[in-house]
Amino acid sequence: MENTNNKHQHFILFKPYGYLSQFVNNQTQRKNKKMLGELYAFPKNTMAIGRLDEHSEGLLLLTTNGKMSEYIRSSRIEKEYFAQVDGEITQEAIQKLKNGVEISTETGKYITKPSIVFKLEKPPQLPKRAKKIRDERHGSTSWISITLREGKFRQVRKMTAVVGYPTLRLVRVRIGIIQINNMLAGEVKEVNSFI
Repeated sequence: MENTNNKHQHFILFKPYGYLSQFVNNQTQRKNKKMLGELYAFPKNTMAIGRLDEHSEGLLLLTTNGKMSEYIRSSRIEKEYFAQVDGEITQEAIQKLKNGVEISTETGKYITKPSIVFKLEKPPQLPKRAKKIRDERHGSTSWISITLREGKFRQVRKMTAVVGYPTLRLVRVRIGIIQINNMLAGEVKEVNSFI
């Protein structure tokens, strides 16, 4: 891809729990929602590349370059998520997720493309979430890594629910070669390029 970065600005953000992946709230039923512009003085025309829903956290890339946005949202770029799921996930459920499962989308039933999925042996080191998940009295939980090359609305949550392990916490940790590393929730870094 040609380098058109000279006049554009690019940002890496750890989107905190409870924020919408947008700058303007144009829906009347969603009053008092937190927007990305509250986190940093982004330049005019900045757009989020892809979305994380309000209850999801982690890596969000922002740019003033529409072509860059299209490229990163394409199926050429992997997106990796850590999902904390309800219960001790089985190898059988992981295999189903790897192979692809049927989920509901706005346009009907959809079978997800094969993905890379494995159980994390230890909970990942992530910033504490603004809203408590729950405690161990409600049963055990486990963490998985899931890497996709597609991004249907609430896809990871729908996938884990279909195999019987609803997602309790979802954090995107990688987009292509860019990783969340040790960023804090709400932290923003300006970078020269994403590729």
